Amino acid sequence: MIRRLVALAVVVLIGAMPTVLAVEGLSPLIPQGKGERCVEETGFMRRNHMELLKHQRDETLYKGIRTTRHSLQECIACHAVPGADGTPVTIASEKHFCNACHGYAAVSPDCFMCHASTPGPDRPPTIKGGEL
Repeated sequence: MIRRLVALAVVVLIGAMPTVLAVEGLSPLIPQGKGERCVEETGFMRRNHMELLKHQRDETLYKGIRTTRHSLQECIACHAVPGADGTPVTIASEKHFCNACHGYAAVSPDCFMCHASTPGPDRPPTIKGGEL
């Protein structure tokens, strides 16, 4: 009897494998930015954007150096996602660019405790993708 139950469990688990493998292939739907390409290679940005933003923060706060290449304002201006009314959604929305991956990864960015999560009125990005 126990052998039959074990055999049944093995068959059920093997039958469930394709479903498990299919779920592993799911990834977040990431909205496209406005530019032709990002200021850095996409894979690099996905892995390192937080370090770039922290470095930018430190350069600005501690050294007074303000550049646009890796600034949060530029990211928000390029990656703003319009809502149903056409205005950019805030970080409170699941559609916000940052929430696409951060929600998927269960990470809470703290940038927007101080910074605006939408671009200013009529504020297009000042740099184009890849421009120094």
